[in-house]
Amino acid sequence: MDNTTFNIAVLIDGDNAQAKLMKEILEEVSKYGKATIRRIYGDWTIPQMNSWKNIVNEYSINPVQKFNYTVGKNSTDSALIIDAMDILHSGNVEGFCIVSSDSDYTGLAKRIREQGLFVMGIGEKKTPSAFVQSCDIFTYTENLTDDKSDAGHKGNSEAQGKPDELSETDGKTDTTDYLKVIDKAFTISAKDDDEALISTIGANIHKIDPSFDPRTYGFGTLTKLFENIQKYEVVKNLVNGLNYPLVRLK
Repeated sequence: MDNTTFNIAVLIDGDNAQAKLMKEILEEVSKYGKATIRRIYGDWTIPQMNSWKNIVNEYSINPVQKFNYTVGKNSTDSALIIDAMDILHSGNVEGFCIVSSDSDYTGLAKRIREQGLFVMGIGEKKTPSAFVQSCDIFTYTENLTDDKSDAGHKGNSEAQGKPDELSETDGKTDTTDYLKVIDKAFTISAKDDDEALISTIGANIHKIDPSFDPRTYGFGTLTKLFENIQKYEVVKNLVNGLNYPLVRLK
């Protein structure tokens, strides 16, 4: 995917997103393309939207005003969905990023994928599975803030505050809560060979689980994660001076 030509529409549900993470959100989007359209939806007359007012100028985001005409009803969802469909049919973008933890966007994500466009979601871990699984990629905001870079996994749940932490054996990470996904992706990627490109494995991992993220397990990259799994070996693969690492079974 060429990030210089892959245009993405970033549509933000102001009622279900965090203003303080806007920098990290746009950086995450930039891994997949260029955020050419940036819009945030909400009722800008209410105090809850005040945190966004400086952010929209700083990151060149277009605020869209939607009044809540009925108490308890949110017009933001319908406004975002209508705009998304207009953008979809304009043919000006190759992908969408929906920033929300709201399951109401499940149908929208499915519709975008049916049209053959890339769709990613960014939201909290409380996001319903239906919305997560409807995206090509889903990034949890918790992974945008936690310091889980290449320092590696701490090896216990108390250290990182999650109940399903990875265990370590002889200095290598080895557990079943994520290995099933990795093993399946490796099998698909390697086919009859004994090795596969990490980039190919990563693409197949997201086909199986759009929310899979090595940062969840304390590693900044998929390569670092593979280096800490006992059964796999990461091998350098230089092509025209660039390294396209391979993974093989030991």
